[in-house]
Amino acid sequence: MQAQVAVVGGGPVGMLVAAELAGYGVDTVLLEPKSRVSERPKATTLHARAVQGLARRGHVPRPVAPYDGEVAGLPFHFAGLPGLVITAPAGEPEPILKLPQAELERLFELRARAAGARILRGHRVTEVRQEPTWAGPGPGYEPGDGDLGGGGVQVMAEGPDGLVSVDARYVVGADGARSTVREQVGIACDTHPATVSALMGTVTLTEPAALSGGWHQTARGWIVVKHAPGGVTHLRTLNCAGAHSGRHLPVTLDELCREVSWIAGREIAMEAPCWLSRFSDFSRLARSFRAGRVFLVGDAAHVHFPIGGQGLSAGVRDALNLGWKLALAVHGSAGAALLDTYDLECRPVARRVIDNTRAQLALMRPGPELDALRGVFTGMLAAGRDHGHLSDMISAQDTVLPEHTGCPSPGAGRFLRNAVLTTGAGETDVIGLLQEGRPLLLLFGDKGERHRDAARDWAGILRVVRVQPTPDVPYDALLVRPDGYIAWAPGGENLATVLSVYFTGGTRAGAPVTAAGGGHARPVS
Repeated sequence: MQAQVAVVGGGPVGMLVAAELAGYGVDTVLLEPKSRVSERPKATTLHARAVQGLARRGHVPRPVAPYDGEVAGLPFHFAGLPGLVITAPAGEPEPILKLPQAELERLFELRARAAGARILRGHRVTEVRQEPTWAGPGPGYEPGDGDLGGGGVQVMAEGPDGLVSVDARYVVGADGARSTVREQVGIACDTHPATVSALMGTVTLTEPAALSGGWHQTARGWIVVKHAPGGVTHLRTLNCAGAHSGRHLPVTLDELCREVSWIAGREIAMEAPCWLSRFSDFSRLARSFRAGRVFLVGDAAHVHFPIGGQGLSAGVRDALNLGWKLALAVHGSAGAALLDTYDLECRPVARRVIDNTRAQLALMRPGPELDALRGVFTGMLAAGRDHGHLSDMISAQDTVLPEHTGCPSPGAGRFLRNAVLTTGAGETDVIGLLQEGRPLLLLFGDKGERHRDAARDWAGILRVVRVQPTPDVPYDALLVRPDGYIAWAPGGENLATVLSVYFTGGTRAGAPVTAAGGGHARPVS
């Protein structure tokens, strides 16, 4: 079997990668060992920057709130302490999207299949072989060959009908914390060993009123309680006395009951267990998110203590960063360095998530000295101070991408908020203009028009739109990436130089690369 890209792992992040690539017309195969979507309760939170990126790619609905209203704000927590408010600019989707991981996986799978991706469930990858190792474009490389040098990747998988071999130009490893792809290609990792033990599971409390919903801290640890329809309760515990002595042993109802009762300081009876598991604060960060033609996304690239609901959002941001770049590479429209920017941009962001989750865990540890520190944080949150810093950190809205041309321009690397824009065809907004999935060159009035000639060689790649000047976007012109980040603005390197770093010339690369965007499947409602 042949494919332009093989995606290994069909959780929500892998399915999103497949949906993005197939939407750009990339021949995509996804291999997933599970035969169906797992209903095990997992992540339920998508934070603002991930939601904003999904909206720009048509995966979630465009906002309907007025653009000139107050910033949206939803309550959240920091290290289990209430009072944090996650905000987002007016005109953006609500800053927190609550959606079970299973539903998100089904949505992205629907979109991937509708766009033409081949989804092979029941296929467990056993081997990933890359030959030769990618070392940059060779002397015989011609723009437009879609390969950025010779070679490819062979993926072997065991399926219902026997061994399957996939020969692909590129492979994306979205196969979770125990990634076979990562191990097979030899990507080393930096790790922090586990120091705490934690359990989770769904049970029926013998006395439903024995535990109220929410976060409960005692001198021995934490219990997080969420009551669900049907009389079931989702429980999570945190015991800071040390790591699990047998972290691979299955969890029993008796163990969960003893742990909850010990932390609570009283007997808590429960029955009818399901989805019991254990976790810890073990963290891992791959030293590179790329090895030649192989890329890592989501938990395959980074793992952290699951506090603050940041893991799923980080994986979604990985997928949205990589998808358009890999599609351009396949279609021969990527510059030689564009794929390198994936690691340069996403790895530092993942490190910050690991650091802030470790900091939150430090604040959650028991002890009288930390009681005082928690008191200070609780007061800060209640008084509304520092919301901007903590809100933007948890939601990744403080992310500024590094500059790649050697001469930064004003605003480059920052996310362009969803402003109202007026074109010759009428009123639209940033989200609407990015739905097509192409890099966007905005020219604001007559001053912006002077940059049009500099972009002519990239006409087959860019979407060029003239809009009326607006104080909401104080620039003469902007080059906006499909993921919503600004690549260039006047005042730094000239536009042609920046375009040559990112893309090959559009007149040489052939037909425009256009994503199916939001038109090929139903978005979240």
